[in-house]
Amino acid sequence: MNAFVIDAFEFCRLKERREGEVAVADLPRLAEESADQSGTVRWSLQGGSSPQGHPQLALSVAGAVSLMCQRCLKPFAFDIVSESVLVLAPDEASADEIENSLDDESVEVIVGSRNFDVAQLIEDDALLTIPLSPKHATCPDQLMPEMDKEAEKVSPFAVLKGLKK
Repeated sequence: MNAFVIDAFEFCRLKERREGEVAVADLPRLAEESADQSGTVRWSLQGGSSPQGHPQLALSVAGAVSLMCQRCLKPFAFDIVSESVLVLAPDEASADEIENSLDDESVEVIVGSRNFDVAQLIEDDALLTIPLSPKHATCPDQLMPEMDKEAEKVSPFAVLKGLKK
């Protein structure tokens, strides 16, 4: 994806909306985390203002990437689903001040700019949804050994129970 640059403050002031789709291969950091570079990420970005009057972006990111299972080392499809609310601040000091004044933990405060790279924002949001150690819910080809009643472990407390008698 070529750089998609906006004036974030003007985008919010005009309450603009953009949406699109980007290939995983065009997001280098996300492609590096993926088992292969297949898949796409759909996104939408809505500008507006927070209840306190600060410029605000609502970002929605969804798609599927192929990740490597850390148990069986086989790739599997992982669904990315993310909804983020980002309040924009003109600088770091203002960002800290705004963050301290907000009561909502689900809202993130970031520094906006007149040259705001939306592709990087989309990639950051997608990366934050990926688990640190991705795994299948149940790995394919995983055989559960039959547990024999005789093979069950004897509790160490069972020995203590026998001493009590």
